[in-house]
Amino acid sequence: MSESDQSAAAAGGMDFGVGGIVARLREARADWRVSQQRPSEVRGRELPSHEVLAAIIEGLRGALFPMRLGPPDLRQENEDYYVGHTLDTLLTALFAQVRLELRYHARQKGGAAGDVDARAAQVVRDFGAELPAIRSMLDSDVLAAYHGDPAAGSVDEVLLCYPGILAMVHHRIGHQLYSLGVPLLARVVAELAHERTGIDIHPGAQIGPGFFIDHGTGVVIGETAKIGRNVRLYQAVTLGAKRFATDALGHLLKGGPRHPIVEDEVVIYAGATILGRVTIGRGSTIGGNVWLTESVPAGSRISQASIRSDGHVDGSAG
Repeated sequence: MSESDQSAAAAGGMDFGVGGIVARLREARADWRVSQQRPSEVRGRELPSHEVLAAIIEGLRGALFPMRLGPPDLRQENEDYYVGHTLDTLLTALFAQVRLELRYHARQKGGAAGDVDARAAQVVRDFGAELPAIRSMLDSDVLAAYHGDPAAGSVDEVLLCYPGILAMVHHRIGHQLYSLGVPLLARVVAELAHERTGIDIHPGAQIGPGFFIDHGTGVVIGETAKIGRNVRLYQAVTLGAKRFATDALGHLLKGGPRHPIVEDEVVIYAGATILGRVTIGRGSTIGGNVWLTESVPAGSRISQASIRSDGHVDGSAG
């Protein structure tokens, strides 16, 4: 008998107290549900599934770019059939996930599910109708990466290999879901990309066409950030909030504009941190490792040397 078999046999006669653990975990779940005013009995899964959404996004990548991200044996004359069949399957699966989120929202607000199925169907129809526009936006992102990186050998290399493009595929899809009123699904889609790329983009962020994240690891873009056309970011850039408003009890207030506005044609180099509802003017360049908490006009060139010790931008930086 092998050592592993001997260990398994020995463990088979031991009591690890599993019954008591199960009972205490049941009590912990019950306490949580009472504290959160959750229903005591729910049939089936309450929340959307990471695994299902991951499969949906993977399928959508193939439907959006069939000859490059679709099945390896696909032929061009069969593209439309493949795309149609894939979308029919994926949108049906997405409907089930949207319905779960809408039911969840209804329970959170203490209301009845009501017309959840009809609303879920409309969300999925509206989402499907936006897929051609999403494809066009992603094409602009791919071209921006190709033209913005001298190491890019082709647009196909960019699509197949660049983490920034993978993150933007997820973001363009997630942002549409966010805009259609299913923010939990959108956040899961964003986190799936975050796990794979190290790029953290909230699905609420508004990002114009031609967006390029070079290298990408450590990039953070907050929920209310607004980014214009043809903007380029390098690794470890943060577009974050400077402070968070609270209510009388000290709880954070949700929503409200708190992240930067980055206008068209801006370049932000590695390690830069821009915080608060400030505006980076069109055509500006923000140097590496700059810490910026105030607006700068169009055409600014900001480096560490142009930031005074009190954190303000020197007037000669423009």
